[in-house]
Amino acid sequence: MYRLRKGELEVFLAHPGGPYFTRKDNGHWTIPKGEVQAGEDLLDTAQREFEEEVGLKPTGPFLELGSIRQKGGKTVHGWAFEGDWTDANVHRCNTFKIEWPPMSGRYSDFPEIDRVAFFPLSKAREKLKETQIPFIERLIQVLAAKGLALTPQQ
Repeated sequence: MYRLRKGELEVFLAHPGGPYFTRKDNGHWTIPKGEVQAGEDLLDTAQREFEEEVGLKPTGPFLELGSIRQKGGKTVHGWAFEGDWTDANVHRCNTFKIEWPPMSGRYSDFPEIDRVAFFPLSKAREKLKETQIPFIERLIQVLAAKGLALTPQQ
């Protein structure tokens, strides 16, 4: 999701939940994403996963941003849509169960996403996983091709 604030482009990112990411910030945020189910259309997956991870139903039109391959080998397909969220501090998402602390025999539920926020482009490039930065660059190109004039600091 993206929005324009005072002529500046901002992108919406999600911080992964769970104990391994509690103290990790720059370079660990992500676009909301998830697993494709058998026979599911990629854009349908993106919409479903965004809603499951964030609690907001995305609405188009959707801008295709292609795909990237993350360091772990996972291929991520991206789309963008214009939207806003007045209170990104309040989100809801699915949870996952993990043994924590490791080898303790105790299992706890953690949110898939623990924080979401809009960031101006310079800050978004710091926060986002390095392999996903091309999505920001592609979004800028797509919006420029549509005639959107972005502020010079971007």
